[in-house]
Amino acid sequence: MSSAIHAERLARVRAELAARGLDGFVVPISDEHMSEYVGDYAQRMAWLTGFGGSAGTAAVLPEKAAVFIDGRYTVQVRDQVDGSLFDYVGVPQSSVAEWLGTNVSAGQRIGFDPWLHGIDWARGLGNALKAKGAMLVAVDANPLDAAWDDQPAPSAAPVAVHDVALAGQSAVDKREVIADWLKANGLDTTVMTALDSIAWTFNIRGTDVSHTPVGLAFALLHADATADLFIAPEKVTDAVRAHLGNSVRIHDRDAFEAALADLKDSKVAVDPDRAVAAIFTALEAAGAKIERHRDPAVLPKAIKNATELDGTRAAHVRDGVAVARFLLWMEEVAPQGGLDELSAAAKLREFRDENGALVDLSFDTISAAGPNGALPHYKVDATTNRAIETGTLYLVDSGGQYADGTTDITRTIAIGAPTTEMRRRFTQVLKGHIALATARFPKGTRGSQLDILARQYLWADGVDYAHGTGHGVGTYLAVHEGPQRIAKPAGGQAGTEEPLHAGMILSNEPGYYKAGAFGIRIENLVIVVPVRIDGAEEDMLGFETITFAPIAQNLVETALLSPAEADWLDTYHAAVLQKLAPGMSDGDRAWLEAACAPLDRTPAALAA
Repeated sequence: MSSAIHAERLARVRAELAARGLDGFVVPISDEHMSEYVGDYAQRMAWLTGFGGSAGTAAVLPEKAAVFIDGRYTVQVRDQVDGSLFDYVGVPQSSVAEWLGTNVSAGQRIGFDPWLHGIDWARGLGNALKAKGAMLVAVDANPLDAAWDDQPAPSAAPVAVHDVALAGQSAVDKREVIADWLKANGLDTTVMTALDSIAWTFNIRGTDVSHTPVGLAFALLHADATADLFIAPEKVTDAVRAHLGNSVRIHDRDAFEAALADLKDSKVAVDPDRAVAAIFTALEAAGAKIERHRDPAVLPKAIKNATELDGTRAAHVRDGVAVARFLLWMEEVAPQGGLDELSAAAKLREFRDENGALVDLSFDTISAAGPNGALPHYKVDATTNRAIETGTLYLVDSGGQYADGTTDITRTIAIGAPTTEMRRRFTQVLKGHIALATARFPKGTRGSQLDILARQYLWADGVDYAHGTGHGVGTYLAVHEGPQRIAKPAGGQAGTEEPLHAGMILSNEPGYYKAGAFGIRIENLVIVVPVRIDGAEEDMLGFETITFAPIAQNLVETALLSPAEADWLDTYHAAVLQKLAPGMSDGDRAWLEAACAPLDRTPAALAA
């Protein structure tokens, strides 16, 4: 999209702000539920700036504006956002508060939408502006919505029942567990705003957010195990109404704010990481007694039950067949030329569609050729689409949403003969991947304590990667799910200090990125499982790998692997063959057997 269009939109927003007596405004990538991925109607920052990433903020003043992004998007933001219109500001090196503090003048009024920001963020920015003699002002209506002529409406698609045969626990049982938690903490009600928590708690799914099967709703859950669900009435079918039963009172989503006023004198649990500032303000105005607690669905949602784990294992085998067929197709077609990132991503989607069970992708496929692979969260479009050329690496990070599970897998492919540097870096990433996959650790271990296992071989060469090593994953829910995370403890990354519990699903995805040249990532999903160790004096945990697809052996420098690491790769490939072969044709099965053959450990191969 041209810079002229975004310049015109920026001017329109400034005019709207001036008409409302505001000198500035903060525009996050967020919705009323503090979601990571938001519906089209909430893509305000993308509309204003052109930025297509999933995390970021913009700030607009009369004469200046800025976009705030983290290290994942340093290159992307420069490709998508006009630097003559917006300053590029890196976080956490700087912040919205710091930039505004430098650029505001005494007496200025900076607006924010209290339905799009957390309470602590709002109070922190308000204090920072106050110190400069300026003021943070909560708006009743978002001025960008007035300026955005063709803003999409929120989705009106109906939600559907997620059968207990897939969920493994009834919605009634889940509400009773939450009610017991409320009573144990002397609370009357909890406010639930996170869309995946609502979907999990009520065993419903929707299509309101791209790639994440949730429906737009709010909920109040009470200590008597009843609930109030706030959702557009056209989204509730007779089947959903019957499924929810009489203990769930259904209201229009627009009635949620008014319902908060009815909680006067109630002891109400609110999660400050998931509930927006407007909810705190409404409860305070009503006279409710607010207690800060984490959303009570977060941890039980993350600890999958046996039914969910069996379902996701089955989904991963089904998905692995599609990915393996794609890898074979790439091996045959890519060296011929004429293939690009968009056509490769479309072909992978085609293979997934052919299994007949795919509901949606779990995120936009990262289909990255050559230097685009060095952008960890690259998103291909018509303007960035790059040819897949011989002599380069191709990185594909993709996943599927199935009714029984959510998948997320990354493979790196050499198009033609890889260089020595490519093979060395790939093998270092693989060694880190294996170290994490084979880790044994006592109960209570945090993700931050495991992260170094995946980085150690890269660190030995003085290199690293800028993203986390592992994120939680849902089951037919969000592909990024908390509270668990494997990452460096620095930077305040949420979840790194969360203890890992048996039943949690995480990704194992170390990588390496050489700017302007190539990217490497190897990603499988793992389940945290109990581990028996003879003579152990602690209750121990480990990981079960559930993603199955060949890892490119022509990128492996066998001499860099220890015997135990080589054994792991051979054992993994034997499992890939055993799991996927029944779902493949005879011709494809022959290729799979070759792709999963044991490593060549002859002296000549080790010396090569």
